[in-house]
Amino acid sequence: MRCPFCGNADTQVKDSRPAEDYVAIRRRRFCPACGGRFTTYERVQLRDLVVIKSSGKREDFDRDKLERSIRIAMQKRPVDPERIDQMISGIVRRLESMGETDISSKVIGEIVMETLARIDTVAYVRFASVYKNFQEADDFDKFVSELRPPIGGDGE
Repeated sequence: MRCPFCGNADTQVKDSRPAEDYVAIRRRRFCPACGGRFTTYERVQLRDLVVIKSSGKREDFDRDKLERSIRIAMQKRPVDPERIDQMISGIVRRLESMGETDISSKVIGEIVMETLARIDTVAYVRFASVYKNFQEADDFDKFVSELRPPIGGDGE
């Protein structure tokens, strides 16, 4: 593994341990050339995924991009960071096990929204506001009103 600080190709693993509920290996590394220390994660990748954007553009699936968008939605929410890592790994496993290498961004967005809805409603609304491109406060109001159960329903 190349050192991110000096570019030396000969780094040493100092410590390895399971991470993310045993779906990844966390490795602490040391560079003998510059003394830098850094962490890498090793994960199983079942297949190379390609995302088909709504514009038709194709790009390689980027787990880090998925993780960034989810962490932004989950920012300052009372959810354990390890739970977020497990959720991200679960989404990636689900995408990889779909049997297709080409996956539309719409499918990915729907899976993320479905997962967030089960974990944290505020994060779900935050993600949806970007994913569904809310333009006005009324867009939020309409979306949130669909989440609420009807008042006085069932003959009350």
